[in-house]
Amino acid sequence: MTPRKLSLDPPQDDLAVMTEELLGAAVRQSRNAPRGRMVAPLHRSLADPVHRMLNALQPGSYVRPHRHLEPPKPEALIVLRGRLLFVTFHNDGAIEHHLVLEARSDRFGVDLVPGRYHTVVALVPDTVIYEVKSGPYEATTDKSFAPWAPEERTAEAEAYLNDLLARCGEKLCFTDG
Repeated sequence: MTPRKLSLDPPQDDLAVMTEELLGAAVRQSRNAPRGRMVAPLHRSLADPVHRMLNALQPGSYVRPHRHLEPPKPEALIVLRGRLLFVTFHNDGAIEHHLVLEARSDRFGVDLVPGRYHTVVALVPDTVIYEVKSGPYEATTDKSFAPWAPEERTAEAEAYLNDLLARCGEKLCFTDG
């Protein structure tokens, strides 16, 4: 069986243009992806010192709380489409901050220092964020997952996500309307 792709192919040209076509491709792929999300990289290689990407997410996609600690990596997110819950946590798993970011609103992005546990949750279908963080990408060191948060694609993860939404006073919307 061929493994499912976690991202679209990186650009090959010197100039990567962010278009509605590219956003649409990421959104369409995210709708069918097992994790409910799809990355469209704008950087050319995993070795690049700065990673830029479009990240399309669907409601119910669980991004396990994590931090970028070793090596320390700051991260910035801007919501281009849709509505997103952004949460930071204390080291023990208690919620530190939670806020809703929405495209074309007063609050549409964040910039986070390295080493802080965080997660995002798409609140409406076809949410797309522009994400920037330091590279290079090494699967074994890119993320330090929170020990108090369950692994992705488990029953415990679904329960954790529902509890997190309740604690933040948010609900998922699975329709466009």
